[in-house]
Amino acid sequence: MSVRMAPPRPLVFLLMICGVCSQWDVSYSPSHICALKDSSVIMSCTYTYPTGYQIMKVFWTKIIEKKETEEFPDLSEDPEYSQRLQYLGDKRQNCTMRLSHVTLKDSHEYYFRFITNKDKWTGKSGVTLSVTDLQVESPERVTEGNSVSLTCKSSCTLTDRATFIWYRNSEPLTERRDRNNELLLQSVRAEDAGRYSCAVHGHSHVSPAVYLNVIYPPKSVSVFISPSEIVSGDSVTLSCCSDSNPPALNISWFKGGMFVGSGRIYSISKISSDDSGEYKCKSINEHGEKYSDAVTLNVKSVRRFSSVVVVVAAGVGVLLGGASGAFIMYICLTKRMKRRPAMKEISDPNEDTYTALDHKSMTSELYDTLTTIHPRPPENSCMTLGPQSFSKHENPSINRKMLQ
Repeated sequence: MSVRMAPPRPLVFLLMICGVCSQWDVSYSPSHICALKDSSVIMSCTYTYPTGYQIMKVFWTKIIEKKETEEFPDLSEDPEYSQRLQYLGDKRQNCTMRLSHVTLKDSHEYYFRFITNKDKWTGKSGVTLSVTDLQVESPERVTEGNSVSLTCKSSCTLTDRATFIWYRNSEPLTERRDRNNELLLQSVRAEDAGRYSCAVHGHSHVSPAVYLNVIYPPKSVSVFISPSEIVSGDSVTLSCCSDSNPPALNISWFKGGMFVGSGRIYSISKISSDDSGEYKCKSINEHGEKYSDAVTLNVKSVRRFSSVVVVVAAGVGVLLGGASGAFIMYICLTKRMKRRPAMKEISDPNEDTYTALDHKSMTSELYDTLTTIHPRPPENSCMTLGPQSFSKHENPSINRKMLQ
């Protein structure tokens, strides 16, 4: 005869209690979220409770401070959250919540809490939210021709799949493709210098811009001469202009291959015919050097022909008609010489650049207008040196035609 022993009463009581406990639960999926600043976050959540209980209130909370009694504030009543928090669940099983326009201050652990007609419940573990911004990590400088990689970094790995986009000087880089969160620039050019920032497709947050400095040796070295027409005794300025990064540390001047001076500006006061010749400059920075093309400096002698003609004419006038004849000849020649600046020497009458001028139809007003025409100043780094007075001698054998 076998006897079945009934379990002790305490054990039965514990089994009943644990069965009830297993029906109280809150679960989150995922339990950790990394979200981008200014984005919206959905915290998926489900909960269960024993039958026979009636849900009176549901809300999301966070433990602000541990005191003698824990406080569980309703975030929907908090001014910092009330306009951004939206409860998407119900009072049966779903407790999902959306939080919009998250900030770095929103990084916290959040809990779902519900109150029944008999009891209150909060899950033992909540959902951890980490909010991150974006930062561009890149070298400060890169040498032209080398490759460089820029990285769009965040403090945590974004939960949602992210497609990164890049900007240079606030313009999207449509011609470049990124590799994950990296931007690879191969064979960097001077034009690649600028302020780079990154973002995630579909989000408004853009990282702070970081400047990428592209360094290169001197190039496009050229010489400008002022004034363009040089007469013996004038002061002449030669300016050396170059494109380099960093700016040229040293500039040297050469005449016919012989060193004559240094500095961006080379000046000659009271120039003479001995100063005529070919000049060029050499621009040097820490990454290389480059010579300019040679320019020819021609020094003209002072013209004294006009005064000689007047003296000879006066003598002829004396012989032909005495003092009155000399005076008339002087007046005629003087007026003729005054008209000569308005006359244009044209080697080819069919040339389109200038048209022969009829001195009978010319007026002082037209002449004044013609004499104010200047060549357009070159656009280069020497703008601050008064390029409006410079004339670039690209072909020394061809002099610019000017009104005499």
